[in-house]
Amino acid sequence: WLYQTFPNLDIDGKKVAIFGVGDQESYSDNFCDAAGELYDLFTAKGAKVYGMTSTEGYNHMESKAVVDGKFVGLMCDEDNQYDESEPRAK
Repeated sequence: WLYQTFPNLDIDGKKVAIFGVGDQESYSDNFCDAAGELYDLFTAKGAKVYGMTSTEGYNHMESKAVVDGKFVGLMCDEDNQYDESEPRAK
């Protein structure tokens, strides 16, 4: 769906928010990469992504969800930082 149907949708000018859930300890080289792939697809189709968030306080090495030094939306790690999810969402 993501690579066959999504490219045919008309979302030019639409407002979009992205969130992701991942495990930054076990998957530190690709933490929440799917959120970054969504960002690429949305922006390529002309959507405006809102809600960029700080990467501060996370413990990961790489992520496709980081653009210009910020996450493309809210990223949560319920495995390692479950106590941080609610404060980050506020």
